[in-house]
Amino acid sequence: MTNCNEIDFESDDFDFETIDEELLVDGRCQQILKQFYMFLQQQGMTAEQSSELAFSADLYLRDYLIDFGRQNIVRPKPGIITTFAGSWFITHTLDPEFAVLERHLTALVELYRYMHRQHLISAYELAIILKEAGQLEFFRQRIDSFLNLTADGFVAWDSGCPSKL
Repeated sequence: MTNCNEIDFESDDFDFETIDEELLVDGRCQQILKQFYMFLQQQGMTAEQSSELAFSADLYLRDYLIDFGRQNIVRPKPGIITTFAGSWFITHTLDPEFAVLERHLTALVELYRYMHRQHLISAYELAIILKEAGQLEFFRQRIDSFLNLTADGFVAWDSGCPSKL
């Protein structure tokens, strides 16, 4: 019998090309998110705290990585967190706030730590994620400069952290 916090997926289970494969991957992501939510509670977080982090992780996994980035969630590429936090989140949020982004980054760090515990990502990949997620002043500056854009300033702003993956 498998522990409810154990993940029985291989990294190839998150590859997709067709819409049918994408739907399967989406379902697998939902399973990981549910297990992540339960794990957070077992680590002492309240249901509300666990829910907030799982919600943020869901936005990242399913909206950003799968839908926008078309990427395998357990093969994080260098720069993926920087692009999410420094561009995608900002341009895909009606009123981007640093406090909200900071909560998302906390969720991503905890999610990837959980994935590392489950042997879905390597220690090297986790270290890259942690380093990128720690660029808080860079992300704060990106939000501030975005909110102060004028006229045709978006092109220059976007070149500082391109939204394309």
